[in-house]
Amino acid sequence: MSFHHQLLAQTESDRRQLLATPIIQGALAGRVSRASYIAFLREAYHHVRHTVPLLQATKAALPAHHAWLRAPLDEYIEEESGHDEWILNDIAACSDRAEAEGVRHGPAGHATEVMVSYAYDTIARGNPLGFFGMVHVLEGTSVSLALMAADAIQKPLGLPDRAFTYLRSHGTLDLEHTAHFALLMDQVERADDQQAIVHAAKAFFRLYGDVFRGLPMPEAAPVRAGQEAVPA
Repeated sequence: MSFHHQLLAQTESDRRQLLATPIIQGALAGRVSRASYIAFLREAYHHVRHTVPLLQATKAALPAHHAWLRAPLDEYIEEESGHDEWILNDIAACSDRAEAEGVRHGPAGHATEVMVSYAYDTIARGNPLGFFGMVHVLEGTSVSLALMAADAIQKPLGLPDRAFTYLRSHGTLDLEHTAHFALLMDQVERADDQQAIVHAAKAFFRLYGDVFRGLPMPEAAPVRAGQEAVPA
């Protein structure tokens, strides 16, 4: 079995726990509010703005025998640049530019701060390849949820298309990224590196779940006929 398939198999239960988070299941069923969507975007901004610095830190920390990863990391850095600004634009489309600027200059939630801190610590104090565990969680979750969630959130809230550039663009991009990621992971052959990636992925599934559990739940509302949450 390839390492990427091992990674998927060994983290499947962790992925299911994340997808079972009440706010995710509620959003997929159309139980949403503008406040909870903006809160999601706020936390997304505060971790996405660290994506490029984390990729740069991973590249800088690579040992010599992993020099082959530098070029793929450069590609990730180029592709991920500016995605934090997409999120601020989405917030402005949901509310106004003042709220978006408030998010830019405001603090992250505690769970987001802990998740980002764990990523930096993994790179600096552990095995830098552990950062790919975060990539696995965030990009894999995007592919599973982003496009479906955008449709499920937009319709009941009546928000414009320009309020969903992050979810829709990121979901589409990550379809490409996950195929590239699988090829990349299958080139990781050392057992200690594989173990570091699996360990980090399991941790990030929990930490990212905490981010969702910290979001404000919308008030309970009946699900419209024909709508069901997607099974975790």
